[in-house]
Formats: sequence, C-alpha cells, structure tokens
Amino acid sequence: MKKLHSVVFQPSGVRGQVAEGVTILDAARQLGAGLESICGGKGVCGKCKVRVEEGYFPKYHLTSSVSSVSVSGEVDIRLLSHTEFRQNYRLACQTKVHGDIVVFIPEESRKGEQVVRKEATARRINVNPAVRKYYVELTPATLHDPLGDFERLAEKLTVQYGLDGLTIDYRVLLKLADTLRRGGWKVTVSVWHGREIIDVEAGRVERGYGFAVDIGTTTVAGYLCDLNTGDVLATEAIMNPQVAYGEDVISRITHATRKKNGLRQLNRAIVEGLNQIAAAAAARAGINLDQIVDMAVVGNTCMHHLFLNINPRHLGNTPFPPVIHHSVDVKARDLGLRVGRGAYVHVLPNEAGFVGADNVGVLIAEEPHKQDKMLLIIDIGTNGELLLGNRRRLLSTSCATGPAFEGAEIRHGMRAAAGAIEKLRIDPVTKEVRFKVIGREKWNTEDASIGAKGICGSGIFDAAAQMFLAGIIDRSGRFNTGVESPRLRLNGGEPEFVIAWAHETSIGRDIVICQKDIRAIQLAKAAMYSGAKLMMKRLGIERVDGIVLAGAFGTYIDKESAAVIGLFPDCDLKDVRAVGNAAGDGARMALLDVEKRKEADLMARKVEYVELTVEPDFHREFTQALAFPHAADGFPHLAHLLPHGG
Repeated sequence: MKKLHSVVFQPSGVRGQVAEGVTILDAARQLGAGLESICGGKGVCGKCKVRVEEGYFPKYHLTSSVSSVSVSGEVDIRLLSHTEFRQNYRLACQTKVHGDIVVFIPEESRKGEQVVRKEATARRINVNPAVRKYYVELTPATLHDPLGDFERLAEKLTVQYGLDGLTIDYRVLLKLADTLRRGGWKVTVSVWHGREIIDVEAGRVERGYGFAVDIGTTTVAGYLCDLNTGDVLATEAIMNPQVAYGEDVISRITHATRKKNGLRQLNRAIVEGLNQIAAAAAARAGINLDQIVDMAVVGNTCMHHLFLNINPRHLGNTPFPPVIHHSVDVKARDLGLRVGRGAYVHVLPNEAGFVGADNVGVLIAEEPHKQDKMLLIIDIGTNGELLLGNRRRLLSTSCATGPAFEGAEIRHGMRAAAGAIEKLRIDPVTKEVRFKVIGREKWNTEDASIGAKGICGSGIFDAAAQMFLAGIIDRSGRFNTGVESPRLRLNGGEPEFVIAWAHETSIGRDIVICQKDIRAIQLAKAAMYSGAKLMMKRLGIERVDGIVLAGAFGTYIDKESAAVIGLFPDCDLKDVRAVGNAAGDGARMALLDVEKRKEADLMARKVEYVELTVEPDFHREFTQALAFPHAADGFPHLAHLLPHGG
C-alpha cells in the first residue's frame, strides 16, 4: 500500500487523502476540486496553474510546504513566469504529491461550468422509426388451448399486422408472462425493425420514445424524441466527461492505450455521461428511462471507438484505420446504458480514421449529395472536419486544428463559460476595445463590473480579425509596434495587446493577446483553409457556391471575423450560413427514419477521403494559409474591409 497524504484545495475547501506520487491534477480529479486542464495533463496548455501554500494550517491540522511536492521540471519553467515560480506556483499536471499540502486554485484555473449550446435545429424529418408499437388483445390460455405465451403473442401479431418470424429479447421474455396477465391479455408490443420484440407493456400505450446523441470531443448532446411525431421533447447537454483525461482525440488515444485501465476509464466516463443526460431528458419530459426504446449515436471515430469500448490504438498510427466502417446495432444494456431493457443503440458509420460518424450525421442532415451547388461544409472543433462537393462527387478530410479555438494554447484562453469574452470590437482609430462576456447582457463600456475571466473561441476569432483590421497586426500576424496605444506594449521584450484592463476582470490582471496567441490562431485556421483548398484542387474548382458552418461553435462565431482571418476560401457572406449542431440533427434523423440509416451507410462509403499529410502541395498550401487572410488568394467579397482591397 502506498503512503497516503492529505490534500486541501482552496478556496473551495475540498479535501481528502491521495496516494504518494499522484499529481495534484489527479488529486483534484479524485476529490472533485474543479481544476481546469484543457490539454488533459500533457503539460501544454498551462491552465492547471496552482499555488502550493506554506505554513501550518490549524483548521486542517497540517503543515503545508512546497518541499512536499516534486521538484519542478522544464515544463513548469517554460510555462510559468519567474514571479509565479518564486511564489510557489506550479502546474498541477506536472507536480506530484509527496506530503501533506494545501493548494490554492486561482480564479483563472478554476473549472467553470461550460455553456453548452447544442439546441436542435428545426428540420423536416420523415418519421419512419426502427421501433414501432403494436396493440393486441389475446385470447387467454386454457386447458384446451395451452399454447405458449410468446407463440400466442407472435401468432396474433402475424395475423393482425403481418409480422412474420418474430423473435423476442431474452429479458423481455422473462417478464412476458406477468405482463400479459397484468394487462388482462391486452398489451402493447415494441418491435425493432419488424423482427424482434424488444418490449411488452400492459394495456394500450400510444407513444414511444427515442434518444439521439452527438458525442463531441468537448461536449455531448442528447435529444429525446417522440417516435410517433418526431418532436423533440427535451434536449440535454454536458461537457464530455472524458475531457478530464485529455482535451483532444490524440491525448485520449494515448490515455486509452498507455494507461492501465485507460480504455475502461474513458468508456465508463462517456457511458455514465450518456446515462446522466438521458435521465435528465426523461425527467424533463415526464417519462421513465425504460420508456426509451431506441437510440442513435454519432461521434468522431475516436469517440465512436471509446463509446463502444473498442481499443483506438490503431487510429493513432498510419494508415489510421478504424476497427469498423459500417454502422452497428448494439443492445443498450450491453454498453451499460440504463434505458429500455431490450433497446438497441444504432451507431452511425465512420468514413475514415479521423472523419467519423459525426461527419456522416452532418452529411445526411445537409444532403450535399442531393444538390447541384458546390458546398463546403466545415465542422469547427479541436479536430476540424470538412466536406466538399455536390451530387456528382463528394470529398471529405480532417485537419488537426488543435485546441486553440477552444481556448487552449491561448494565454488567457478558456472554454465558453461564464465570464468568457465571447464578442469584441476594436476601434480602428483609437484602438479602444468593446467586449461582451458570457452571462452578461451589457458591453464592458456599459458595465464597469463586467468581471471578464478569459477569452473563449468566438472571442478569439473576433480578436484576431479585429486586431488585423485595426492594423495592430499585419498580414503575417506580426505586431505592428509602431501603433500608438497604451493597450499595445512590450512584456519581457514580447508585444501584447490588452483586451481587458485588470479592473474589468475577475482575475485581477489584464487579459491580453500576445504574439504566441496569434501564432496559435494562425496554425489552427491555416489547417482548415489548406484542407478546403486541397479538396478544391482535387475537384478542379476555384470557388464554392456556399459555405456551411456546422456545430455549435460555428453558430456562435462571427462569420465576418472567420472570413477576415481566412478560415475558409472567399465566398459571398450571404452564402455563408450556420446550421447549428448538424451532427446531432443527423443522429435525430437516423433515430426517426430507417431510410436515413441506409443513406448513411451508403454515403459513408461513397465519400472520398483525402489524407492531407500525403498531398504533395500540403506544406505550400498550409504555409500560404498562415497569412491573414491568405498570402496569395484574393478575397473580392471582403474588398470593402481588407487593407488594399483584399
């Protein structure tokens, strides 16, 4: 047995004992201290900054000292300032516990409740579900007619509804006799795909319920639907609980394959997350969990594998093959989901190693394969996914944008939580900044106590675009040190621009955008742009007819800001539209219409996947795409905004 040490987290007061040698981050996870870690403990984001307190704490009956933690390494030295280091600040993911300690979590390192925006979009959906309900009235068994209960039920369903060759779920079989007699031989039967009885309920039951789920890398959304009408009865969303083990798919693949019980941890985390949102949705709609008789799930290929408890190790190595491309149907109970006892989960197909079922959900929702227009569909996230084409030909690709758009790799970046700057404008003449934060209606110029905590993805887009348009940075992303403004200054010889002054924040110091932040934004947006450009070259086209921004993030970013920084090729902004959580909409469609399931399997294999890293022009395209908005391509639709007419 390893020696145990007491750890107290302030200001929350959360405390407990942890084993010798665990990191402070793992201690926070175990004890529920709410410590931020966008990169999942890889020592990249620097968001898990904590302070180890010194002295005796009579309230806790312990003496805390920085000598009770591991010696700092190069990651601490690289990501912490000299002042922070002298004040006993450390990165929780890099610091191991070797004695009793009191740890202070500063405001910027506290995990705020993420604002999850995954509302269902109003779409026309044909209602043709995999599970249908059938009401029957049976003749009771007698000494002269002692036919078995199942055979009696199956025979009636054949005669009355033409359902031949029915089977019955084992657990439903176990309750069949009691249900028939409790209902006076009048029951409602739920039949999956016309061939398996997955539930039997006493009496007449008109309504059936299904649950569609989009497992995103960062957020998870579930939609409780009426299988008779297609109506969305409740929507629930949470942060993906796997975030605690890594922000992006690569870190989760690493955790699953290299950590003892890593795959099980990630699988259990997402299954329990789904149980949580299913229970919340059922409660909101006033139904029981066991009334959910069908489910449909989408997610990127890594999320797909982790949900199904499939080891994702080969997704991390060339040629990145998934274990399965085709859709699968699995009993919900076999996955640990607490819905209807005989219910199935339909998991949509994958396209490739890094283009998964979520992209297929977008595909069947937006249906570019049924249009003549050349559409570019972009799902912006930690792993960016793109679709390009029309009814004649479709291409897809993925690009590792990294977590910059989620707030990682940005000095004052954060997730979309209360206090995050989500929108900003910079006066091109005075260089003064107006901004809004999540949770407040007014701008900072109207509310002196606005209390900004950091800057989230949509604010990051605005910051880069506005700084470029105001001349604070040039096309190459370099700061223009000739700009005269108190907001533009040097810090340790490096330029930075103040977005929010200390008195406008809740962290007690200025929120800035620095040169490294701009570089992180450039790398992320260049990955998206070069992916689109290489697919356009493959199709032999020079322009697109429309751009679709999919995903919750795409809904909340300013499309003009996205265009100005060069997230996508030139397009008339009136032809750029946000469609919300299209992946989740695709999951709903697959839940409600079996024909959409067939369409998904067909199109997932017809889409041509483009592996960007083997494209001969990738490096050149990526390098040119680093500039704002691009080093070579013209942007006539932005001519009224850009310096020198674009």
